[in-house]
Amino acid sequence: MNDVNNSELLQRVERLQTDYVNTIDEERYRDLPDFFTERGRYRIISKENHQRGRPFGLVFCDSRAMFRDRIVSMFKANIFEPHTYRHLTGRTTLGRGADGVLEARTSYMVARIMHDGAQELFSTGVYLDRMVEEDGKLLFCEKIVVTDSSRVDALLVIPL
Repeated sequence: MNDVNNSELLQRVERLQTDYVNTIDEERYRDLPDFFTERGRYRIISKENHQRGRPFGLVFCDSRAMFRDRIVSMFKANIFEPHTYRHLTGRTTLGRGADGVLEARTSYMVARIMHDGAQELFSTGVYLDRMVEEDGKLLFCEKIVVTDSSRVDALLVIPL
């Protein structure tokens, strides 16, 4: 990844990231697929598997439509204890891949808040994002959520 030193572009990328996590934290889950291109991929994978080049992940969606189906299933097929998330993100490092696509790396922490008010640190890791501009708007063509721990709570229903 070649570094990009463009403060306006960095602000746009960080705004996209902020809007994405706020959509989750504000429980507007049905809006999440709109952050992706039609063929946008979303994956949650452990750091260990990512470092070893293993494709095994916890969640995999290979299109906006598949991501939309996952969100719909949250409400119709999944049974889980009600909870919400609160994200904290670090500063983004921005670059371009060999193919010219924007690449970003952003650390995250997610707290999970249960319906009874109990709170816990749920997940930490890094977002590895690839973005393109479509009609003047930045969209994820790939979002890989690399979790620091391979231990996953059974309640990984809501996207990170």
